[in-house]
Amino acid sequence: MSVKHPIISVTGSSGAGTTSVKKTFERIFKRENIKASFIEGDAFHRFDRAEMKRVMADEAKKGNHHFSHFGPDANLLEELEEVFRQFGENGSTKTRHYVHDDDEAELYGSPPGTFTDWQEIPLDTDILFYEGLHGAVVTEELNLPQHCDLKIGVVPVVNLEWIQKIHRDNLDRGYSHEVIKDTILRRMPDYLDYISPQFSETDINFQRVPTVDTSNAFCARWIPTPDESMVVIRFAKPRGIDFPYLISMIKNSYMSRPNSIVVPGGKLDLAMQLILTPMILQLMERSRRASGPRKNIQAIQNTA
Repeated sequence: MSVKHPIISVTGSSGAGTTSVKKTFERIFKRENIKASFIEGDAFHRFDRAEMKRVMADEAKKGNHHFSHFGPDANLLEELEEVFRQFGENGSTKTRHYVHDDDEAELYGSPPGTFTDWQEIPLDTDILFYEGLHGAVVTEELNLPQHCDLKIGVVPVVNLEWIQKIHRDNLDRGYSHEVIKDTILRRMPDYLDYISPQFSETDINFQRVPTVDTSNAFCARWIPTPDESMVVIRFAKPRGIDFPYLISMIKNSYMSRPNSIVVPGGKLDLAMQLILTPMILQLMERSRRASGPRKNIQAIQNTA
């Protein structure tokens, strides 16, 4: 953790909805005039798309049928921890982009399935924002959450997570149900060993729970809408959270446990705005105090 150079980490598996959560943060940063640099978890994959296919095939020949992006061997987690450490110490670091599709290829000038070159983030960055698979992973060699000042978990119930992945991979990427099923099964050991444990390290978890039947993810014709869902919001440290205020502001919400509030799915963005905005402003205030008069003057000029 770093008072001067705060880091926010949003963690969730593929199809969990972390991209939507990122958009909420972007709106907060823009409204509060906070300069954030964004780190993508996919940028720290060890292999590009073609290389990953070759490595998976090689691992399968050796009897390892569970090699996946969910595990540490397919990622540059040591480099990610170093990025967190560098930014926390001096407010600067490097990152790159993984190019997912043709639109991003046109934007970044690199073919789909490849990486851009490493580049320095802007020197005037106030907050480093990570969104990806491993923002709170802990192993015998690594401890990423120790570097993060605010850790967010995005965790749909498993069948909903699968439905979201199935629809994305089938409709957007053209994968068959068999291919998607094989991917889910291949990732499962790493999901249990490296993805799920992170949600015990996070400060807040947002877990979306559908209120419609999702018993068979592969037969679901539609992804449950926000209005067909509830969101369970769990705080690791509920002290200081004004639950009566949140319940008064979010219609049809209620507390399910002393550290949890349940809100309608359609109110998730509002809930995040109410909960996260004061936390982000607190991080910024601590940063400005620790950085001395110069940064405080810059903050006043930016809001003038």
